[in-house]
Amino acid sequence: MEPIIRLNESELEETFERSSGPGGQNVNKTSTKVILRHVPTGISVTVQDTRSQAQNRELARERLLKALNERVREHKEQVRAERELERRRKRQRPRRIKVKILENKKRRGVLKRERGRRNFD
Repeated sequence: MEPIIRLNESELEETFERSSGPGGQNVNKTSTKVILRHVPTGISVTVQDTRSQAQNRELARERLLKALNERVREHKEQVRAERELERRRKRQRPRRIKVKILENKKRRGVLKRERGRRNFD
């Protein structure tokens, strides 16, 4: 997946609500809060930073683009991590480690065999 450079307007769902917080009569009477949702991914952002709906719309698009690109980056990182894990899983063990593992197995086997041989005469 490559980073998203532009948003496709047909994939966006935009709603407006009344903001809360400072801003006085403008905030109380006009719908300046912008909720922008990317329909294919379900990611949504809410912006009510300014008293201007136009500025909030612009900020919402910037934040949504950033969130989508972050998701793309996380997906790439996850795929890379899975590849690395598979590579590590399939690689051959060094000879010294194999020898050490076998010695531990033999020692463990001897211990297990000795468990049943005790005679208390």
